[in-house]
Amino acid sequence: MRIRTAAALAAATASLVSVAACGAEVPEGLVVAGSAPAAPYRGPLRATAPDIDGDEDDVQGGGASVLALECAGEPYQGGAGDDGWGAADGADSPDEALNGLVADEFSRSLPRRGYRVEREAGRRVLYSYDVAGRTRVAVIVAKDLPHRPGWGLETYAQCDPSEFARRDRAHLDIRVWADRKGHPVPASEIFSAAGPEHCDWQSAEFLHLGDRQYLRDPEQALPRELLHSSYAPRTRLPDGATDTGYRDGRRRLWLSADRSVAYVRTGGGVERWPGAIEPIACK
Repeated sequence: MRIRTAAALAAATASLVSVAACGAEVPEGLVVAGSAPAAPYRGPLRATAPDIDGDEDDVQGGGASVLALECAGEPYQGGAGDDGWGAADGADSPDEALNGLVADEFSRSLPRRGYRVEREAGRRVLYSYDVAGRTRVAVIVAKDLPHRPGWGLETYAQCDPSEFARRDRAHLDIRVWADRKGHPVPASEIFSAAGPEHCDWQSAEFLHLGDRQYLRDPEQALPRELLHSSYAPRTRLPDGATDTGYRDGRRRLWLSADRSVAYVRTGGGVERWPGAIEPIACK
């Protein structure tokens, strides 16, 4: 089984198509009993997603899963299963199909546990990941659809990772930053993550701040000509640098006056993270 996503995060780091881990053992805690929310989703399990403030590329592929979300902000991303796969690629159960999505290399902003069966209808099962009784991730898996034998992903959609429970944010493959008061900041505003392994960039950390990228690249995994400057493990804050207010544990994010370089204060000093001249993506 393959996954096709329309995620901004995946687009920033890799190809939008990947092979899911169907056939893998379903980990304990992925699916929990939980309790039904006060207002369970009663809409269709197959539908076209609405256009959310023009962000069609990010969520349109999520179909009915977008409709099942109850985000505090706008939906973050959505995606759909591939158009077809072979008989040996389908999952044997709905839980295994869910695990194929969650375990996928490109599902970096999805919780690794805590999904609940919210609804079963014919050949479809809706899973939800809830926080305070509200759905933050919706996943619809289906069985034996045309050219898709067995169970497999039909659609999924998620709210911003900053809306997940603290314990689950800590286990994401991306880092959710906080503001000065320690409140999580939307990943649509700022997040960081290790580079993709299939491009051998995993030793670098990519910081996404709006439409800008900054890199912590101690092993020089990326070519220097792609960056405004070079990484430095120890340096000083230059004149004119400003504190953005963004925090990641003991790390404090500062920017140069022209925003071409990030400076990260840690408990042991200051690091220089060069900005990318153009957005860098793994292909």
